Amino acid sequence: MKYSVGIDVGSSAIKTVLIATNHDNTKNKILAKDCSKIRKRMTKDVIDESFDNVLKSAGLLKSDIGYVATTGEGEMVDFRTGHFYSMTCHSRGALEIASHVRAVVDLGALHCKAMIMDDRSKVLGYKMTSQCASGSGQFIENISRYLGIRMDEIGELSMSAQKPEVVSSICAVLAETDVINMVSRGISAADILKGIHVSMARRIIKLLRTLKVRDGSILVTGGLAMDSGLLCALQEGAAKEQMKVSIERDELSPFAGALGAAIWGGVRHNYLERQRAKDTQVMMDVGA
Repeated sequence: MKYSVGIDVGSSAIKTVLIATNHDNTKNKILAKDCSKIRKRMTKDVIDESFDNVLKSAGLLKSDIGYVATTGEGEMVDFRTGHFYSMTCHSRGALEIASHVRAVVDLGALHCKAMIMDDRSKVLGYKMTSQCASGSGQFIENISRYLGIRMDEIGELSMSAQKPEVVSSICAVLAETDVINMVSRGISAADILKGIHVSMARRIIKLLRTLKVRDGSILVTGGLAMDSGLLCALQEGAAKEQMKVSIERDELSPFAGALGAAIWGGVRHNYLERQRAKDTQVMMDVGA
């Protein structure tokens, strides 16, 4: 059995997925996955830690891995076999998670991307927010820290809001100033968070509309995929725009990039193995 590892190197976390590759069209078997936060540590140390975690979980050695594929800031992985573009990996990972989706929204730490793809995960078009936009995971994390709220509490609290206070600025610095002013005015944390989610949702929906996504299922991937408040705001915003879409997520959504990388790594590994076999056969025929 052949094994492939995908490592998605983000700005705030390292996601790693280990799979047993196959040669047919069935789903690849995920043997282990890991998400390690970088925080104030050296990124390369966290990469090594995450890789070791999946090997230990699967009971494998580094020598058992046929291909180590990276995405994101993958050049930081010294032991990589190959690297794949982020959108290519997220689209392939999304298709593996939910084979019926043809649109993906990757909610990352620094920016958000919307993309459309075909039934083979080929990216047909994409749009993304600017790096300085206040529609990112890092912005949400900064606000949650300022409000003294854990990230896993944000979604539920946001959905309990009564009068959302929408953040209008697309600049993260100015948006954070807006939030500070809201707190001083006595605006509740729930209304602030809901307002932030609504503001982010508006920008994401604008990306989807630019790509002419009007119906069907949209899978949310990336670190913010588990933020139920943001997904709720996205679904509500889409309904206001008369978009007949279903915003979906899966427990594997945060790992879509790493999963896609692992799958493409497996495909590449199998291809190289076949080429080597052919070359060996040619050499044997010539020798004979």
